[in-house]
Amino acid sequence: MNHGERDVNKISVILPARNEAANLRPLLEKLTAQLPGTEIVVVDDGSTDGTAAVCQEYGVRVVTHPYSMGNGAAVKAGARRATGDVLVFMDADGQHDPADIPRLLAKLAEGYAMAVGARRDHSQASWGRSVANRIYNRLASWMANYPVLDLTSGFRAVRADRFREFLYLLPNGFSYPTTITMAFFRSGYPVGYVPIVAGRREGKSHIQPLQDGVRFLLIIFKIGTLYSPLKLFFPISLGFFLLGLGYYAHTFVTQGRFTNMGVLLFSVSVVVFLMGLVSEQITSLFYQQSDGNIGGTR
Repeated sequence: MNHGERDVNKISVILPARNEAANLRPLLEKLTAQLPGTEIVVVDDGSTDGTAAVCQEYGVRVVTHPYSMGNGAAVKAGARRATGDVLVFMDADGQHDPADIPRLLAKLAEGYAMAVGARRDHSQASWGRSVANRIYNRLASWMANYPVLDLTSGFRAVRADRFREFLYLLPNGFSYPTTITMAFFRSGYPVGYVPIVAGRREGKSHIQPLQDGVRFLLIIFKIGTLYSPLKLFFPISLGFFLLGLGYYAHTFVTQGRFTNMGVLLFSVSVVVFLMGLVSEQITSLFYQQSDGNIGGTR
């Protein structure tokens, strides 16, 4: 039996859901029609609507949180309970089309450890989010030296054993796709992308523009610290050094002395560089176990 056949027979579809009763019913209809007999795990993340009742109606496995713990926490709970060799993660709001799942599985059959549904530009929820995602993708591509087409997509298929290696790294919030993607790149696990068209969700989004906007801004720093901290910290350190050098040249010419501000800029440059160096060593320790398993079977 080849990899593709094994994966098709042992798939678990994981749906983090919070107050998605209206969207969940048509999605489960499509899933059961597209993948009959496949294990479907819905993680009810503290819903107050009829999400649990819809799950019972379709006979899917349900993991219930007594209160909302976050999208990432729901993903981790689903990964722990799923029994498949391949885990397929989808949003429960109907944005992702189950018809694209075979394409993700085909990508895995080519030898990839994770296949990500890369949203086209017109599929983004808003212009602002589209711009933010482009910045994330460019930064991640630079860090990984590999084209990252969609860093924050929640639609992906992944080999279960590889995914569970990084459960301890995943945050409880919305940035779990960023974390798992960069963790795979850092550990040498191949990541592939499949172009998809994401639909518009029905109902109210759970993302709060101001609060989650700040969180998504922190993703930029997380990308660096998860993959290669020194690659992020060194340019910042160099920038402070050049700024200090330019300021020193200016004060030496105009005042004939080395000012306290010049000392501060040079000091910040050294401190930032050392922080990056220490972070690099800590990151290497995080991935030591995974790096030792790269040569193992997929």
